[in-house]
Amino acid sequence: MKPEKIDHICIAVKDLKEAVAHYTKAFQLEQVDAYVDEPEKINVVRFKVGEVAFELMESTSEDGEVAKFIKKNGEGVFLISFKVPDVAEAIKELDKEGIKILDETPRKWRNSKFTFLNPKDYHGVLIELID
Repeated sequence: MKPEKIDHICIAVKDLKEAVAHYTKAFQLEQVDAYVDEPEKINVVRFKVGEVAFELMESTSEDGEVAKFIKKNGEGVFLISFKVPDVAEAIKELDKEGIKILDETPRKWRNSKFTFLNPKDYHGVLIELID
């Protein structure tokens, strides 16, 4: 399974408003999207850097994955998302190779399907595959 490109990178932050101000000032980034994902318990602001999305993520709950990550590791790179042609096919290919996948069935978000690989296998970084 070979990714086509990096789709997006997510940074876990404690204070989204402060982080947005800092990144926009330093890099003159323009916000392209902002949303709250209730099931994932995150508040997100998205920018584009070339073709790659750059997301700042703040937890909306103390028991959310971003909050747990920050508590354990501090703020920083939380997720790197690789674009693949077909997530369901990628899951099959990785399963044949004995690669651990967190979801046997792809999750859905907007017009995409996605799944995650265990961060323990990738030096503390959550890897996402998205089509």
